[in-house]
Amino acid sequence: MIPVDLTPSMLRGGAELERTARGLRVHRLPEWVRTQYPDGQLLMMESQPSGVRLALRTSANAIELVTHPTRVAYRGADRARGNVDVFVNGSLFARDLLTGGDVFEIDLTSGASTLATGPSRTSRITGLPAGDSRIEIWLPHNETVELVSLHADAPVLEDDEHLPIWLHHGSSISHGSNATAPSETWPAIASRLAHVDLHNLGFGGSALVDPFMARVIRDRPADAISVKLGINTVNTDAMRLRAFVPAVHGFLDTIRDGHPTTPILLISPIFAGIHERTPGPGAVDTATLGTDHVQFIATGDPDDIAHGKLTLEVIRRELASLVERRAADQNLHYLDGLDLFGADDARAFPLPDGLHPGPDAHRLIGERFADIAFGTGGMFSED
Repeated sequence: MIPVDLTPSMLRGGAELERTARGLRVHRLPEWVRTQYPDGQLLMMESQPSGVRLALRTSANAIELVTHPTRVAYRGADRARGNVDVFVNGSLFARDLLTGGDVFEIDLTSGASTLATGPSRTSRITGLPAGDSRIEIWLPHNETVELVSLHADAPVLEDDEHLPIWLHHGSSISHGSNATAPSETWPAIASRLAHVDLHNLGFGGSALVDPFMARVIRDRPADAISVKLGINTVNTDAMRLRAFVPAVHGFLDTIRDGHPTTPILLISPIFAGIHERTPGPGAVDTATLGTDHVQFIATGDPDDIAHGKLTLEVIRRELASLVERRAADQNLHYLDGLDLFGADDARAFPLPDGLHPGPDAHRLIGERFADIAFGTGGMFSED
């Protein structure tokens, strides 16, 4: 097997590769953000490479990728391990379930955490087709990974195909919570259907209209931009209505500083019954810990809506109104999240934890988004 030099040019959808004692850690946010705002939740989420792929060309029959995963586990709330998905010439060829690595176990009742270490994981992909092939290795969406080494039995080059860049920002739903594999998050599904280069800035618990996130989007190349806001603002009880609306205006203004004419799609939240008419903060229902059906609940008081507290219904109304008031920007569009996943869909595909869509719902949302945004006559379509 021939050692392959892992270079930033092989990476799709990431921001930086950090040199570590083991190899290279993938980051989805640049160092200046991680330095400026080292929030533990954000740092954990940005280092989980949702949507990030290694894009290669090779005639190899076999490839070996060694990674060292680090995951977070919650005591009493089992979470599925991550996968490495391998696509060959656009089709899923292999899926490797991660084992080993390090694990931070967190007690949700006390906040205490412990660290257990484990071995690295070798993903072996054999039986690749003869001749030159395009290989995409999708890294796990729900575990931090360090790229330790890559080997192949023939030379490997970076893939030179360049697709339109779709830059998307959102919450844990966009990050891929409850999706079974990295290529099965709804943004990943939509990007393959639309044949675009996904750059996923979906971060669990961290879509909070942060000014630094708008600067990141402003400074990144993009042919289409979507911003999905609302659920984290509600379930963290981070803002009142008076602060939320001007914050979104400022967020969009900053993006426009770097992308004056790029199509932007502002998306409101999908359906989540617990927060439709009940403000945050959200919380884990401790009575469900240790069961197979851990649930989230809303703890706010609906009477506080009159005092500016936010719910999903309020968010949708305000985002739609905001886009109407920015009508002079003909490249700014609004998408009601209920068009992606509404109350009827929640009855057909119940949210497993009351907040995040399951695998079937991720597929439904991805297919609908690809059609609405990238299909004929869509916001991102050139037709």
